[in-house]
Amino acid sequence: MIDFKLQDKTHDETRQGEALVLDKKGDGKKLYIESYGCQMNFADSEIVASILSETGFETTSDYQNADVIFINTCSIRENAEQRVRNRLSQFGVEKRRNPKLVVGVLGCMAERLKAKFLEEEKLVDVVVGPDAYRDLPKLINQVEDGHKAVNVILSREETYADVSPVRLNTNGITAFVTIMRGCDNMCSFCVVPFTRGRERSRDPFSILKEARELFENGYREVTLLGQNVDSYLWEQPISNPSQREGSSEIPNQNDHLNLSLKQIDEADEMNTLTGDDLLEALLNKKDLPGTRAKKVSPSGGDLEGASINFAQLLAMVAEIHPDLRVRFSTSHPKDITDEVLYTIAKYDNICNYIHLPVQSGNSRVLALMNRTYTREWYMNRIDAIRRIIPGCAISSDIIAGFCTETEEEHQDTLSIMDYAKYNFAYTFSYSERPGTLAARKYKDDVPEDVKARRLAEIFKKQQEDSLACLEEFVGKTVKVLIEGFSKKSDKEYRGRNDENAMVVFPVTDNVKPGEYANVYIERCTSATLIGKVV
Repeated sequence: MIDFKLQDKTHDETRQGEALVLDKKGDGKKLYIESYGCQMNFADSEIVASILSETGFETTSDYQNADVIFINTCSIRENAEQRVRNRLSQFGVEKRRNPKLVVGVLGCMAERLKAKFLEEEKLVDVVVGPDAYRDLPKLINQVEDGHKAVNVILSREETYADVSPVRLNTNGITAFVTIMRGCDNMCSFCVVPFTRGRERSRDPFSILKEARELFENGYREVTLLGQNVDSYLWEQPISNPSQREGSSEIPNQNDHLNLSLKQIDEADEMNTLTGDDLLEALLNKKDLPGTRAKKVSPSGGDLEGASINFAQLLAMVAEIHPDLRVRFSTSHPKDITDEVLYTIAKYDNICNYIHLPVQSGNSRVLALMNRTYTREWYMNRIDAIRRIIPGCAISSDIIAGFCTETEEEHQDTLSIMDYAKYNFAYTFSYSERPGTLAARKYKDDVPEDVKARRLAEIFKKQQEDSLACLEEFVGKTVKVLIEGFSKKSDKEYRGRNDENAMVVFPVTDNVKPGEYANVYIERCTSATLIGKVV
């Protein structure tokens, strides 16, 4: 059984480079595809497999039997890219044995390097960005005709809404549903706006259809995915601007829906500011992040010109069925509105778990990062979560050693960890990424040994907090969706509770994978709850 333990946008080290395979045997061409990076990359690989399956391709777990090898890549950190290059060198041996083998690089690294990849990695035949996967059959044919192939054009509309993903390595219980692509936030350390493009939201009709079909096929949990899910905003275009207001005509949900792009986020406008100037602009803003009004869909059947935000979409998915558990990843603090929080609190099947990346606990550093909030504003969001959703688990991303970060500012990060008491945190040393705002404007001047020491301090504190959070469950009964057998034994089930904590317990005849179980927690480790079905 494949362990599908994934949380938010983490780079799950147990899945990096995992060959994604559909359980189907036939005589078609063989596709071998490995994914690295975040959940979006794994979900995109399912889209790639679906597109190529229409042209006769089948997935394989053995790259030595493949006709085409694809690596779906990540560019968020330098070591992520180096891992891909190391893997390509291994495929080079197979390429020399089988000159007809097609080797391609997909995703963010492909988008960042573009055609330059063909020069740097001679064995690569195809370079394709995240918005060009529909072009893969043609590009493969181009390579088979003796030519290299590149398509890294970013789209302002592509959401793959009409593509039904092929569920690879699925446990048949949990699944990803992509609701939007791209990011407008322009955080100074991040490559995503450059490798994934602008935000565009998938139409809700296709999202609900996919989630409903998953439930009908036995899936019991969906994770709504996007680079910034809580900024989701779909707007129904007005087909006839002269149409009188209040028309009762309902658009055909199967028609092609032109997605209107949101206005460039305020963060973009601030990219000309740095340091103290940016901090002052943030402190003086009257329209704080998360307070900007979003249009609400009208009541009744008229959807013409209406819009649906993330809170409304969450409610729609939750109402598919009370036994369908709903998660989402990942979110930006500025968009976790009270409306989103009250929606989570209202529905029992929306998990009480929010990923709220802080990145730094110091307002000056946050300004340099272009995060568009201050330390105090972020703490207010923590307070709101605790008030509206008591017991809600919160995880975070934290960067150690960002440009010019002082020791005192590092201490601010440790203190905000004390304030938030995160259930989990993904912690990284700052890694300068070419082309980002930080790389263009700031000097990466914190020594690597200082970064490493600060990261170790952050990690140690988070280990302590994570253990303390899990200990709170000991002696309590929690509801667990059984996802399969544990990694260590087929005599134990594993699953997660509403707060996203992993739970392990003995197999019993009363419950099976895909069902919910009430588990009494007897003890815990630093990462796992251990109990028994009651």
